[in-house]
Amino acid sequence: MSASFKTLDELDLKGKRVLLRADLNVPVADGQVTDATRIERLVPTIREIVKHDGKAILLSHFGRPKGKVNPDFSLEQVCPAIADLTGHPVGFVATDWTDVSAARAAIEQAPAGAVLVLENTRFHPGEEANDIELARRMASLGDCYVNDAFSAAHRAHASTEALAHLLPAAAGLAMAAELEALEAGLGKPKKPVIAIVGGAKVSSKIDLLENLVTKVDGLVIGGGMANTFLHAQGHGVGKSLCEKDLADTARRIMEKAEKSSCAIILPIDAVVAWHFKADTPTRLYGVDAIDPEGMILDIGPSSLERIKAAIDDAHTVVWNGPLGAFEMTPFDAGTVALAQYVAKRTHDGHLVSVAGGGDTVAALAHAGVKDSFTYVSTAGGAFLEWMEGKPLPGVEALKK
Repeated sequence: MSASFKTLDELDLKGKRVLLRADLNVPVADGQVTDATRIERLVPTIREIVKHDGKAILLSHFGRPKGKVNPDFSLEQVCPAIADLTGHPVGFVATDWTDVSAARAAIEQAPAGAVLVLENTRFHPGEEANDIELARRMASLGDCYVNDAFSAAHRAHASTEALAHLLPAAAGLAMAAELEALEAGLGKPKKPVIAIVGGAKVSSKIDLLENLVTKVDGLVIGGGMANTFLHAQGHGVGKSLCEKDLADTARRIMEKAEKSSCAIILPIDAVVAWHFKADTPTRLYGVDAIDPEGMILDIGPSSLERIKAAIDDAHTVVWNGPLGAFEMTPFDAGTVALAQYVAKRTHDGHLVSVAGGGDTVAALAHAGVKDSFTYVSTAGGAFLEWMEGKPLPGVEALKK
């Protein structure tokens, strides 16, 4: 995959105005960035541009201003965090994107090696409409285009898709690293491949499951969505979260998996509680004997050992979604134990491990292993659509 699009080292950055599509849509509280992970991953690309006396001109969305100027969603508030992480002064350029002449003048006046952040691209309705005229206005501000925002690559927006066709374009260092990791996860992985999919609802991951059973050798299903599959097999799940109307869908996915020689690995025991709150009394049940009044909130130890055995035979693991209600003790135990096991197998050189999705990143951080997987994606929706096998507009636009 990495050979199919231009990379940063293929662009002439010397003294150029480089439009850098970033994802600065980071959490902010009281004017302070509370999680700078996405900015941290952007730093190497910014430094590479600056090293060549290029001007790094950052484009990004922030929040949902719905195509209107809204000071609450101004990117000016993230500039201090970028400056802190890069160790470089960061300028801010205000624009409503209807007239970019002032922005063009500010860019021209900035010295070589400057870092500038332009105002929220979603302050103009043409951004989410992938409007070519808006893209042309953006293109007039730069000499080349670099996309380092994989997390926004599933959106066909003016700054992610249309703009990439108007200037010499390449993937930034973080984007290239992400695409290479994803290629190692599902594109051309070392087999056998085990996918771990958890979360609350089957309905939000039907496309994902349908695609995975044709790509992997084993599919671990956990979290609330496992209850729907257990119900489809005829097991009682008590008062657990369960989409009983999707039983036929679950059976169809299991049949498709069988035809594709993909083993479906479901829980065989479960931690059950009668109240959905932390540190409430629990009891362990086999899945063929769940208390009708209870709720399944985590996998049990036998299920964990079964999954570990499958991972012992695997060379690649792709993970999306927790296996239980990991936000509350003791229902984090299964997810934490498995995450630590995958991390150890990775550390020992037995596994390539790729994980992503909002809850997944939080769960791995909770387990203390976010930095111990081969690659952890912060991309959320883009990561999911990649797992579903869908083309990502922001990536397709970079292809040679």
